[in-house]
Amino acid sequence: MTSHPVRKGLHAQVSPRVSWLLAVLPFLILLGVYFTASHLRLEENPQDKLLPGLGKMLDAISRMALQPDTRTGQYLLWTDTWASLARLFTGVASAALVGLLLGLNMGLLPRVRALLSPIVTVVSMIPPLAILPIIFISFGVDELAKIMLIFIGVFPVITRDIFLAVEKVPREQITKALTLGASQLAVIYRIVLPQIMPRLIDAARLSLGSAWLFLIAAEAIAATGGLGYRIFLVRRYLAMDIILPYVLWITLLGFLMDYGLRRLIVWRYRWSLGDR
Repeated sequence: MTSHPVRKGLHAQVSPRVSWLLAVLPFLILLGVYFTASHLRLEENPQDKLLPGLGKMLDAISRMALQPDTRTGQYLLWTDTWASLARLFTGVASAALVGLLLGLNMGLLPRVRALLSPIVTVVSMIPPLAILPIIFISFGVDELAKIMLIFIGVFPVITRDIFLAVEKVPREQITKALTLGASQLAVIYRIVLPQIMPRLIDAARLSLGSAWLFLIAAEAIAATGGLGYRIFLVRRYLAMDIILPYVLWITLLGFLMDYGLRRLIVWRYRWSLGDR
């Protein structure tokens, strides 16, 4: 009977069950630490607001999501979610479109690269939150300013990512296409574009974290609705029973977006994954 050697370290292989357990373990530890600390604080002071118990948070979720607000008649969690997602989607989608067009043309057309590469590099170095007052002064405090903050913060990153992806496209493909009579526009949009679409989705996916940051910051300063607005509104009352569920809800939304975009790549562009 031959025994199979146990692989360790760099050669280790993890079974799906073990992989799932290892993924869940840190979350279970965090929950255990939180609820233990919450229990100890509430045992000492039942009116403590810093670490609310599970029951208090569930009650807050029920009020925000299932009961209409007495002043507006709206279900606040869903109204806030819709407002934030509309801003986030518009900002990231417009940044992805502009980043695609700029990065694609910069990577293939030397004159466009010479014209736009310096300004894109400079804009990418500007901290978007540092120019937040300028954005509000220039675009007002309505929806456009919040979308512009997300756009300015995201599009330079996507542009440079697409530019690098285009540079990796084999130049033999472009030379052959031009030799066979393809126009420059055909090369750009029928040969190169399909190859970098997975990279565009990945770039947008990786930009979601920054986009959420810009969105929350904008909503905290000037908004009448949205997830960030609600968090900063109730903080004056130390309403951690609302703040913590809202933070968890934002985290869940971000995870679902990330997962959806990854599944889109697997479904539509499986060829780009190689052996992964």
